[in-house]
Amino acid sequence: MRGEGCRRAIRKVAKFAAEAIETDYWMPGDDYLEKIAAAIKGKVKDGDIIVVSEKAISIAKSLIIDESKVKPSLLACFLARFWMRIVWGYFLGTLCHMREANIKRLRNYPLREGAAHKETALRYAGFLHALMWGSEGGIDGSNLPYAYVSLPLPNPQKIAEEIREYLRKKLGKKLVVMIIDSDKTYSLGNFHFTHRLRPMGGIYSFLGFISYIIGRSLRLKRRPTPIALAGAKMDVNLALEIARVAEGKRKFGAGRTVWDMVEKFNVELTGVTWDMLKSIKHKPIVIVRIIKADVN
Repeated sequence: MRGEGCRRAIRKVAKFAAEAIETDYWMPGDDYLEKIAAAIKGKVKDGDIIVVSEKAISIAKSLIIDESKVKPSLLACFLARFWMRIVWGYFLGTLCHMREANIKRLRNYPLREGAAHKETALRYAGFLHALMWGSEGGIDGSNLPYAYVSLPLPNPQKIAEEIREYLRKKLGKKLVVMIIDSDKTYSLGNFHFTHRLRPMGGIYSFLGFISYIIGRSLRLKRRPTPIALAGAKMDVNLALEIARVAEGKRKFGAGRTVWDMVEKFNVELTGVTWDMLKSIKHKPIVIVRIIKADVN
């Protein structure tokens, strides 16, 4: 898989090689194009797949909201107090086979901060996504300080193309660029669906939180969600496998959830600082190479 040949449809893969690339923490306003180029320089060859975290790009592009300044509506307060603590804490959490630790956290869902978060979800993702227990429509507070949350990229395909073109000019390499989110896509045979907004083509986003309930309650195969792909036409199953391999190498920075993050730093819910996040390892980029593949 090299150069323009990457644009052929790749269907079955025998083996991957993957390397997670550690960088400093990407701050709002950082030049993520240059950071990616500098991080992978001398490590890639034509045809490699550069998998980048959507969260890191969103932060660098300043697509973040300070929820301490958000005034919650009555509906948002209801969702925090009743929907999250009771419905998710005592019914849906168990139905979805969630970890007991997370179920206990939901039963004690923070009312003030939680209501502000639900208001953000209502405004930017919509009602059906706001009913999700976390990462509503791709809105996420993990690996962010204070009361900040990141928003999903509004046009991830454009950004993937931008990254690919920049790397072609800067490094002289013909690479494939994939942007992924840790929110899961569920697979029922060759039908792939997710609860998050704007996934890659071939993955369906519908019914908001109901997609999550279906996938988790039925214990369907789940993998991270590719949201954009530039430089190749790729079978969805292959894209999902690449996302899975990349996430396995990249890990979760300060934690999978806001709760995990604050426990790691032993602070209050909004007590994480920028300096704390800068102190730990971050791997927003993974280089994936297909060692052997059947190409159609």
